[in-house]
Amino acid sequence: MWPPTRVIISPANEGERDAVRTAQRALSVDETGVMDDATKSALRGVQKLFNLPVTGVLDKPTAQALDRLRPPSLRED
Repeated sequence: MWPPTRVIISPANEGERDAVRTAQRALSVDETGVMDDATKSALRGVQKLFNLPVTGVLDKPTAQALDRLRPPSLRED
């Protein structure tokens, strides 16, 4: 499920855990599928970089910003 269809604060199902793992891969943090402190902190950094609301949650605008940071060959479908 990329980009996520809802704001992910805490993944509620396997699809959302996969979305969190995709974000974690892009952020170069441990791919746990859990919204841990390292993930939230890294998301806040991306949000600040792209002038998005700094929330530390995974939402569609943040996912799109993460995609812009990755080479096209590594982007999710």
